[in-house]
Amino acid sequence: MRIVAEHLFYTYNEGTPFAARALDDVTLTVEEGEFFGILGHTGSGKSTFVQHLNGLIRLPSSLKRSKKHRAKKGEALPPAPVLRVGEFDLTDPKTSFSALRRKVGIVFQYPEQQLFAETVKDDVAFGIKSFADKKSPPSEQEIEGAVREALEAVGLSYAEVAEKSPFDLSGGQKRRAAIAGVIVTKPEVLILDEPAAGLDPLGKKEIADLLHRLHNTWCKTVIIVSHDMDEIAENCTMSAVFDAGKVKYVLPPRELFAHADELFAMGLDIPLVAKLCRALHARGVDIDCDLTADGFVKAVLAKRGQA
Repeated sequence: MRIVAEHLFYTYNEGTPFAARALDDVTLTVEEGEFFGILGHTGSGKSTFVQHLNGLIRLPSSLKRSKKHRAKKGEALPPAPVLRVGEFDLTDPKTSFSALRRKVGIVFQYPEQQLFAETVKDDVAFGIKSFADKKSPPSEQEIEGAVREALEAVGLSYAEVAEKSPFDLSGGQKRRAAIAGVIVTKPEVLILDEPAAGLDPLGKKEIADLLHRLHNTWCKTVIIVSHDMDEIAENCTMSAVFDAGKVKYVLPPRELFAHADELFAMGLDIPLVAKLCRALHARGVDIDCDLTADGFVKAVLAKRGQA
């Protein structure tokens, strides 16, 4: 599913003294199959943007009671927003947002805090039951099969955890169970807001490995929202930088982090490997690598072999 957004604006508390512009003429395309990173500091608009992608935040034109904006005398109308996710037109009130949410799943920050059911099985099943076709609901056998498949996809044993309370799981198991509850509908697009938040280095690697497995076998497109530059550099094929509600860059991470000074000016950082390459360059040593730790080590060893 290709994602196309053009001229998106969004203001929290619009019309009040507390109004805050979160999206300011955002135009961004995410191609099907990407492992896409969205980064920016707190308040940059990145989380607001992804909440538009499955209709958690809806465009005014998609609401049945919406009124067309009329320009004041002498004022030009702003360009009409465009938001398409695959075959879904999110500006159209006739769009089935329930069907959309089966195809676009969002995992929020600290998803383990959103577990609520008595058993892991019931928690994971909630998603498939919520988005089921009311005229032709899945059978209990089909639901159980979907739950089993989702749990095993995130590395949990159905036999071991299905009947347990989700609150009896370890921290890592809870996060995996929460992700299973989103992928149980087999979404084509999986969005994760700070998926490695609060994890130690080993936990971060385990989650990254899991997301790549899901990307290769389960969800065609993965989008991660993060302020962790190393996470973006290590995992993403393409990235976008949000700042003050605007998209500043859309580049592969290797090209993006070459704009270090501009990123510093936005209050952002660059990956550790990019810092090392930058420091070596200042000393007359150029290292050509993909900004991953493994790539840096290989490039340094190759450079040493040439010396």
